[in-house]
Amino acid sequence: MTVLPTLQKQQHPLASGAAQLARLYAVRLERSFPRALDGAGLWPLQPTGIDILQVNVGKKCNQTCRHCHVDAGPDRTEMMPDDVLEACLAVLRDHPIPTLDITGGAPELHPAFRRLVTTARGLGRRVIDRCNLTITRLPNYRYLPAFLAEHQVEIVASLPYYQARQTDTQRGDGVFEASIAALQELNALGYGQPGTGLVLNLVTNPVGAFLPPAQAAAEREWRERLGRQHGVVFTHLFTITNMPVSRFLEHLDERQQTEAYLARLAQAFNPAAAAGVMCRTTLSVGWDGRLYDCDFNQQLDLPVESRVPRTIFEFEAAALAGRRVAVAPHCFGCTAGGGSSCGGALDG
Repeated sequence: MTVLPTLQKQQHPLASGAAQLARLYAVRLERSFPRALDGAGLWPLQPTGIDILQVNVGKKCNQTCRHCHVDAGPDRTEMMPDDVLEACLAVLRDHPIPTLDITGGAPELHPAFRRLVTTARGLGRRVIDRCNLTITRLPNYRYLPAFLAEHQVEIVASLPYYQARQTDTQRGDGVFEASIAALQELNALGYGQPGTGLVLNLVTNPVGAFLPPAQAAAEREWRERLGRQHGVVFTHLFTITNMPVSRFLEHLDERQQTEAYLARLAQAFNPAAAAGVMCRTTLSVGWDGRLYDCDFNQQLDLPVESRVPRTIFEFEAAALAGRRVAVAPHCFGCTAGGGSSCGGALDG
């Protein structure tokens, strides 16, 4: 019988986005991020278009993960109102943005999750659900695997590691077992299986203050271990760097590792990765309708620049596509080593 994860309680609220930014700027890096971009011929950083509308429908989650950059958990009450959700769907109806990327929290907890998915799919959009896997094991959400398969929703499933100890350390007792059960059910429905068209990508971030391994090599290792030990198959593995934001920034500060970690990220700056950062193709929508260049900026209350529309209600494709991306020291996380984005490594 599957044991559902033990939820870790949040001990105290984190610092505001502005306070987190001030903390990051207090670390005097050898080179600032704009200077690094300038050296790569990428300053000012601008989008190449809007290919993905990434919508954060809220911060409520059935888990409280140790390194969560969203600071999500069961006690969070922020949830996207109906008028904001409808404005997001109106943008998809009126503009040829090919992909809707739904995130949270656990996005499936939003009461309108099914409507968001079915409407976007009805418009012919590719839909991505960023799923923590354990949500599908809860009684009220047992419908999810079949529903996602029926509508051919692409699943990006978070799993810290292919072994229980590391996963449960980051996410809570029982998470690994519940995640494996969820993956096995998704496989049975065709997810991750060749020829089905049902995409099941796994995403992993390190359990600690270091860079992830090379994505291609990690994917081979994960495929072999999960297949041999649990009979699990998947489409691709995405490796993502831990961003010095929210809970992970607090984790670094508590261990006096912030300066060293930021220096490690800056020293590993990769111009090739910088050219492909997700903010160049993605527009992020907060649960309250405010617009951001990426999900990380959203958590730091760092909105799109003031000369362009700043809410989904004011959406103007041309103006937003021509904006200058807001950057700060945390951006070194997306450009370190092989790079990091919501779609995994950016270089090689």
